[in-house]
Amino acid sequence: MPVDPEQAYARLYTYCESQDFAGYDPFDGLNSRLFQLTPLKRFRGTRLAWLQLIKRSPFDLRQGVEVQKGVNAKALALFALAEIALYRSSREDQHRLNAESFLERLLSMKIEGKTAEDKKIVAFGYNFDWQSRSFFAPRGTPAVVPTAFAQQAFFEAFEAFGKSNYLYTAMAICEFIVRCLKRPVETVDELCFSYTPLDRSAVYNASLLAGECLARVGAITDRTDYLELAAKTARFVLRRQRSDGAWNYGESKAQMWVDNFHTAYVLLSIKRIGTHVPEIAAESSAALERGTRYWLENFFLEDGTPKYYDNSVYPVDIHSAAAAIVTLCELGEQDEQMTALAKRAAEWTIDNMFDPRGFFYYQIRRRGTVKTPYMRWGQAWMAYALARLIESEKRSPAAA
Repeated sequence: MPVDPEQAYARLYTYCESQDFAGYDPFDGLNSRLFQLTPLKRFRGTRLAWLQLIKRSPFDLRQGVEVQKGVNAKALALFALAEIALYRSSREDQHRLNAESFLERLLSMKIEGKTAEDKKIVAFGYNFDWQSRSFFAPRGTPAVVPTAFAQQAFFEAFEAFGKSNYLYTAMAICEFIVRCLKRPVETVDELCFSYTPLDRSAVYNASLLAGECLARVGAITDRTDYLELAAKTARFVLRRQRSDGAWNYGESKAQMWVDNFHTAYVLLSIKRIGTHVPEIAAESSAALERGTRYWLENFFLEDGTPKYYDNSVYPVDIHSAAAAIVTLCELGEQDEQMTALAKRAAEWTIDNMFDPRGFFYYQIRRRGTVKTPYMRWGQAWMAYALARLIESEKRSPAAA
């Protein structure tokens, strides 16, 4: 019997609650106790190889190499965002209480400090060591991606519940961005923020997330300095859009790929920054139109299947599906075709990647399905996606 988004959300939430919202992650391989006991942990090449081995294996090797389940800050932020979305559409107190519980738990994981001017700084990191192609970030290193999603959750909670302490936390996160992140590119009218305070990588979606944080807080607090920085981050990415409308992942030669969910991130951030920063609205609108067209034409099959890369369907990844649904709901607020595609993508994902036990599978590959229920990568993202879809359907004219 078909499962609709509300039923899927309820079953997913029950499953995640039974796990205390803790779980494995595609990138947690370096948490292996056995790997950490070897000298291999000291070398970039072996860290990267081990991480990819655990991530790419068709079998979950984590129990065998002693990786423990963990609670991830970004996952908590996504669950909070899901419950806030459901509260906006239903006004049911239980969703508010759930969201506040997630935010309280998230605050217990914050990394904080103070500036020389005694201003509070707040950030969040991952619960695992992480080796990218460019740099190594030990567990707990403050990073812009989990920090930005946490800021979005605190800001939306402030808007929904009216509690000023959530806004103060969002403001402290802006101080982290401005004071602690490096600026691998900075000119008179362009700016790129680094991924962490440790690296100088230029990743488009990560820098835009920093700009998005500055834009939303700058708009409500009249911080023109934040708005100017946000505009610069947008220009940096807008001017690196390819002629076909796509964006590569980043600046370096090793980052010349185009994938579904990073494209979705870029589109959402450009839209949000353009909403708050009028001076780049015209430029961002034109780029957004070209980028959205490329995304819609190259990342979905007719039945709603979300492709991973623009030139390959496989692997069909739960993160791509969830980010696509969220982006389609937000970009398609006035577009019935995008709203319809969001529904098809959700239906396809539920039909093909939802386990009867209440969780979503990781990937469908050419030779089979990897069913590992990753908490941040899959469950938290799909909770957010389903909640945004439910919210979107309840405010549509057809639902009125």
